[in-house]
Amino acid sequence: MSGLLAGKRLLVTGVITDASIAFSVAKLAQENGAQVVLTGYGRLSLVERIAKRLPEPAPVIELDVTNPEHLAGLADKVREHVDGLDGLVHSIGFAPQSCLGGGFLDASWEDVATALHVSTYSYKSLATAALPLMSPGGAVVGLTFDATQAWPVYDWMGVAKAGLESASRYLAMHLGKQGIRSNLVSAGPLRTMAAKSIPGFEQFEDAWSERAPLGWNLTDQEPAARACLALLSDWFPATTGEIVHVDGGYHAIGA
Repeated sequence: MSGLLAGKRLLVTGVITDASIAFSVAKLAQENGAQVVLTGYGRLSLVERIAKRLPEPAPVIELDVTNPEHLAGLADKVREHVDGLDGLVHSIGFAPQSCLGGGFLDASWEDVATALHVSTYSYKSLATAALPLMSPGGAVVGLTFDATQAWPVYDWMGVAKAGLESASRYLAMHLGKQGIRSNLVSAGPLRTMAAKSIPGFEQFEDAWSERAPLGWNLTDQEPAARACLALLSDWFPATTGEIVHVDGGYHAIGA
């Protein structure tokens, strides 16, 4: 077995379609020597069909990150397929429609709480659920969207991503003593299923296409996935609490 992730065992969440970043991560990980286990929730049969499109069909575990019983049983379910984990990919986010599209001032706390639970707190809860399977040298990698500023129509999901970025730093601090890293990849806008659920998302598309120094392909998930693989690999052994921007350089350019 050869490749950047030769012999690694990975748990990848968030595969819904083959246009998702998580699918690209799983595909490239297998091509680089990793064993991959996927999680899905809600449309489990859809995830199982998508899993068969990978180079090697991957097992799928049902996981609702807001369900304590699912989290408590995660390690045992993973052990049915691999004997441990070297990496965990968090590619999970959700916000009710009231939290997106310009309704920032009107969204109820109940809806905002859902967005924060699924998109922010789950990063910690997923990592701690998988912790019994991980050993020194392991890595947790999540996906964010630049939360250093406010974006039109992104609203409470932007707040959730800001919390995710902070949570990753705290996770890096608390897991560092066990030799486990926590890093995020901040990807530019991509035409994923999640993006399609955001009213007015085309505003992001136009801005990136015009301003990113390297240009930006709205349908190419591979650059973001490659960054995830690098952070999961042994090539970043002393990097944690970091956010790697994969956005064509847009974040570095002023208005």
